[in-house]
Amino acid sequence: MESSWATLGIVAFLFLLPLLCAARFFRTRRARVLPNAAVSLLVVAGSGGHTTEILRLLSSLSQTYSPRHYVLADSDKMSEEKIRSFEQQRAETSSNSMFTLHRIPRSREVHQLWSSSVLTTLRSMFYSLPLTFRLKPDLVLCNGPGTCVPICASALLLRMLGIKSITIVYVESICRVENLSLSGKILYHFSDYFIVQWPALKEKYPKSLYLGRIV
Repeated sequence: MESSWATLGIVAFLFLLPLLCAARFFRTRRARVLPNAAVSLLVVAGSGGHTTEILRLLSSLSQTYSPRHYVLADSDKMSEEKIRSFEQQRAETSSNSMFTLHRIPRSREVHQLWSSSVLTTLRSMFYSLPLTFRLKPDLVLCNGPGTCVPICASALLLRMLGIKSITIVYVESICRVENLSLSGKILYHFSDYFIVQWPALKEKYPKSLYLGRIV
């Protein structure tokens, strides 16, 4: 059984790899946003501290980033409550606060085998692609949960097909001091802006942006 999972994982990886490699050549085609224009934002939330960090980051953004579309894993039981509480507080200071919540299958569980995680990521992308196509955000913002990989891959595919040029911004978690997360290692090569919060990471990954602690 394990060998069959490994074989299927390799086949799935070989299917996904050309897409990611081709998408890399389209990375520089970013959407142009006029000053003060509304920016449709897709935010990938994650269990644990990922959602807390991303909401701290969102709290520093203006109301220009609206509507905000949150995507979280279907097994994530805590993030929705945090998001609704955050948006309720935001609505108290703005009459034009708009957000939506969307769930997709989790891309990878903690300690899941690499071979099987490729398959679950492809399954997650099967749900991510029509969602991203329907929302057509201007910007995707994520900070490390595995769910962000299929979402970003879907955004890159829309760019490749000329449907929508979506800017991808990846902010590595504050807890990553010396090494990137698995999602970070993948999206380092494909995101438009890759932000780290520790100088050691900037030294190891020169294409990243170091802005100090931002969450």
